[in-house]
Parts: sequence; C-alpha cells; structure tokens
Amino acid sequence: MTTDTDMLEELKKIRELLTPVPPPPKEKPKNLAKEFLEFIKEYKILGLASAFILGLAVNALILSLAQDIITPIIGLLVPGFEDLSSFKIGVFRLGNFLAAIINFIIIALIIFLIVKFASKIGIE
Repeated sequence: MTTDTDMLEELKKIRELLTPVPPPPKEKPKNLAKEFLEFIKEYKILGLASAFILGLAVNALILSLAQDIITPIIGLLVPGFEDLSSFKIGVFRLGNFLAAIINFIIIALIIFLIVKFASKIGIE
C-alpha cells in the first residue's frame, strides 16, 4: 500500500506544479501626481521638451540665415531678381516655392554639419 500512497503523493505534487499560479493582485491606483512624475522620468520628457524648444530656436536662426542673408545674395547674383518671391513663370508664382526649397537645403546642410561635428567629438 505504500506504493499506492507514494504514487498518490507524487501525483498531487505534479498537479501542484502544473496548476498555473494566479497573477499577483494589482496594486492600488497610485496617486496621480506620483504617476505623472514616474511618466516624466520613464520617458525622459524634460529632455525631449528641452530638445524641442532648442530645435525651434535653431530653426528660427537657420531660417533667418537663409531668408535674410543667403536668399538676397542669390537675388544679387541673378539679374532682375530683387526678391525671389516675385519670380513667376506664366501664371505660376514659383518664387515662394523656390525660396522654400533653398531654405530646406540650407537647413538640411546645417543640421548635417551639426550632427557630423557632434559625432566627431563623441556626442551621440
């Protein structure tokens, strides 16, 4: 009879091992302020906000460089253009579009140079 009892005990142990463990009870909802602070820490919101604000400032600076310095130089080099925005071909006013393309190229070039310089000095 001991063999039957041993087998029964072993089967009970196996059943216990195979029975899924219920998940731990959920924590109570945290204080909203604590939850908000954890969100800011986990997703590094302050760094993201700082980068966004700095990006807006750099964008304004580069846009001013493109519109106030480089575009007038192009206007001087091309005869008949005092203002690039007045350029027309037929009914199409292409001046603002060309100015936007030039601004984009200048911004992309400056950002490329900044990233290249930053990676050269070890900033990722």
